[in-house]
Amino acid sequence: MGFRAAALTNPHKPAIVMLESGETVSYGELSDRADQYANFFRRRGFETGDCIAFTLENCPEFFAICIGALRAGLYYTAISTYLSPAETRYIVEDCGARMYICSAQFTTRATELGKILSSEVHLFSLGGEMPGYLPLEAEVSTMPAAAIADETKGQDLLYSSGTTGQPKGVKIDLTGESPESVSEIFEAISGLYGFSADSIYLSPAPLYHAAPLRFNLAILGLGGTSIIMQRFEPVAALAAIEKYQCTHSQWVPTMFIRMLKLPEAERKKYDISSMRVAIHAAAPCPVAVKERMIEWWGPVINEYYAGTEGSGFCAVASADWLRHKGTVGRPLFGAVHIVDEDGTEMGAGQIGTIFFSGGTDFEYLNDPAKTLAAHNADGWSTLGDVGYVDDEGFLYLTDRKAYMIISGGVNIYPQEAEDILVMHPRVADAAVFGIPDEEMGEQVKAVIQLIDPADQVPDLAAELIAYCREHLSPIKCPKSIDFIEALPRHATGKLYKRLLKDQYWGADANPP
Repeated sequence: MGFRAAALTNPHKPAIVMLESGETVSYGELSDRADQYANFFRRRGFETGDCIAFTLENCPEFFAICIGALRAGLYYTAISTYLSPAETRYIVEDCGARMYICSAQFTTRATELGKILSSEVHLFSLGGEMPGYLPLEAEVSTMPAAAIADETKGQDLLYSSGTTGQPKGVKIDLTGESPESVSEIFEAISGLYGFSADSIYLSPAPLYHAAPLRFNLAILGLGGTSIIMQRFEPVAALAAIEKYQCTHSQWVPTMFIRMLKLPEAERKKYDISSMRVAIHAAAPCPVAVKERMIEWWGPVINEYYAGTEGSGFCAVASADWLRHKGTVGRPLFGAVHIVDEDGTEMGAGQIGTIFFSGGTDFEYLNDPAKTLAAHNADGWSTLGDVGYVDDEGFLYLTDRKAYMIISGGVNIYPQEAEDILVMHPRVADAAVFGIPDEEMGEQVKAVIQLIDPADQVPDLAAELIAYCREHLSPIKCPKSIDFIEALPRHATGKLYKRLLKDQYWGADANPP
């Protein structure tokens, strides 16, 4: 349909509902606001192909800015609200943004950032005044709520979460099409999940991440309604499904785990029968967790494997997953190849690096070396994950290549132990990785976040190691366990394991 068409067809229909406040923005209101932003960007001298960047909490203005940028043919870079001024500066300057917008919620960081950013970047504040920033609302409100004369389709320019190094900007060429045009990938994914104007989509994750941002824009482009959570909270999410009769949603495995660890009476309190498709991705989901979610919610759980790069997209619904437990699916577009260290394609059941062919062409902005490293001689691209395919073409993830532990010459994939440990009733989260060992090269270490810190008794580490050994070979289990208040996990579910490893290897020791 396209967002403008949806707004013209049903201008009074709710486009966005903010869960906590109940604030509702109609299609007509959101479309008018997006047009004001498009005119504002033109008035400020932005042309097709220019870039803006912003740091915002989940809010309706987030979508107005993105849609306005899309209509003006701009690249837009949404930045994590957790980054420091120095980390934000790196992204703003790396993406070439000429404008940076920041919420007044982050005044302290924004003020510090303003001191170190290039003077060529125009600074605007949203939701309040900040030193060195111009008030955005005052300027945008004077702009006409009418389409600009030279509308052309823009594109997100998003950064990977940097779990194994500096974030990388993923740049996809502009097409020159109308902002209302629909890509084949969009049509395929919308058809797969049954997105339509009748969809009511619960979005519990930060909008600056690729999946929530793109899926919400897809729903809005079809005329559906997005229910936006400011932050995930398990009881609030279940209550929202019941209250708004949500039909679609998207999650990460840590959210599943937190909901499953609610008391049974609390879980059964809410009517979730309206949910037709619950999508999850971004991090590997332990088999036992997914089994329990399907048992609880029914066969509505759908998984996909993809990346910001758009190089490929695998998907699997509950029925196929139950026949191929642990799979992340078969390709919806692109073809999967498993490749060994010599670049030779491998057969079914053999573990190697996962490559895609036939996906979207992309580059890592300002980093030709990383772009080259992500592609092989055949032009196939990889996200750096390791896995295998079975005889029916279903893909299974083993772990990220960078996280593999080599102990005594044996390859150990930490995900197996993490999946076991997180199911222990006292464990909220777990990270497993290699640490230095003079004899074996590396030994397996676990760092655990407990549900209740008071459970950290002297014999708990031994109990958890024994628990892991009940399910896995001893060589795959941790030799030692440390406890931490909270693991450094991205709000999308990805674990910053590099930050943990640096504490044991030293930041300059180049851990594997």
